[in-house]
Amino acid sequence: MLNAIWIGFFLLAFAIGLGKWLLFGQADVFPLMMKATFDSAKTGFEIALGLTGVMTLWLGVMKIGEKAGFLEWLTRLLAPLFCRLMPDVPPNHPALGAITMNMAANMLGLDNAATPMGLKAMRELQTLNPTPDTASNAQILFLVINASSVTLLPVTIFTYRAQLGAAVPTDVFIPILLATYCSTLVGLVSVALIQKINLFDRVVLGYLGVITAAVAGLVGYFAQLDAATMQAQSALLSNFLLFSLLVSFLAGAVVKKVNAYEAFIEGAKEGFHIAVGIIPYLVAMLVAIGVFRASGGLEALMEGVRWLVQGLGWDTRFVDSLPTALMKPLSGSGSRAMMIETMRTHGADSFAGRLASIIQGSTETTFYVLAVYFGAVGIQRVRHAVSCGLLADLGGFVAAVAAAYFFFG
Repeated sequence: MLNAIWIGFFLLAFAIGLGKWLLFGQADVFPLMMKATFDSAKTGFEIALGLTGVMTLWLGVMKIGEKAGFLEWLTRLLAPLFCRLMPDVPPNHPALGAITMNMAANMLGLDNAATPMGLKAMRELQTLNPTPDTASNAQILFLVINASSVTLLPVTIFTYRAQLGAAVPTDVFIPILLATYCSTLVGLVSVALIQKINLFDRVVLGYLGVITAAVAGLVGYFAQLDAATMQAQSALLSNFLLFSLLVSFLAGAVVKKVNAYEAFIEGAKEGFHIAVGIIPYLVAMLVAIGVFRASGGLEALMEGVRWLVQGLGWDTRFVDSLPTALMKPLSGSGSRAMMIETMRTHGADSFAGRLASIIQGSTETTFYVLAVYFGAVGIQRVRHAVSCGLLADLGGFVAAVAAAYFFFG
């Protein structure tokens, strides 16, 4: 899928450029496209290089949290919920432990720990699957929740925003929390309706009630503020919560007698390698998108959508962030490049730049998650996993747009 998208950008750009040259005499279109390849490649490298310091910092902090036992604490906290959401999985089965570990790691942004735990969870669930080539109910629920991206600390997005000049890179933190909550809730409810999961169980209601009350409390508090105060207060709260998390990790390390400095260095080394490792992917996608934009294709597409939206009488500011939303279910690197392109073009602190950041943090890459996890155990029939995953994506997008207008509109 990603290969087809990447090649498609170049082929469409070439076809549009050829048409402009032969039909309209615009001889400068190909020089502009070639210039875009060099400029985008340079930008991709510079962004990735600038990520190194911040990525090193935060992955070091995350490693302290992991060593201090926060991953285990979250696992114990979530275990009762998943026991009830997956009634086909026997109590104390190894799959439940792997699932809760995976979810806890995702919530803390520990991708390196989340993926191995996710694959282990899928293999354990496969041992309970009576039809090995068809996804079981538990596997589908696990995948949809995973794809809806329950993330408490979207460090990567903050890092890109800082690199691209955002005044307060973390000002999208609360909006991302609201959007990812909505995407996960939509995914959970859609699967529960199909699988007839009892969401009115006291334990399930307790978990959902606490989370929903917290989200409603946030919205209610900010709704009473004027726009300027709301932005200032949300930025303050975001930074307070993030710094409090950092201090909590350090305090946990002291209590657990963990060498926080050594844990930080261990995680920081991973951050350096990750930042350097994304250079080829970032350059590849930014060049393809840059060429497509230089040809005029992306602008024409957005103008067409903007015309339709305007015809419906809606505000059109969200249209500039649509490429990130459309790419998100298909490709993580593609949507990341779209987000960066939006912030480069319109500004990191523009409405479109902030909305693209919120969309990027609202869900995971649905088709990639399904392909990796189902492919790991040889499942060919995914049943309602795709439809429920895409519903979660849609819920996250709508919530992201609503949150952007609420906080930054």
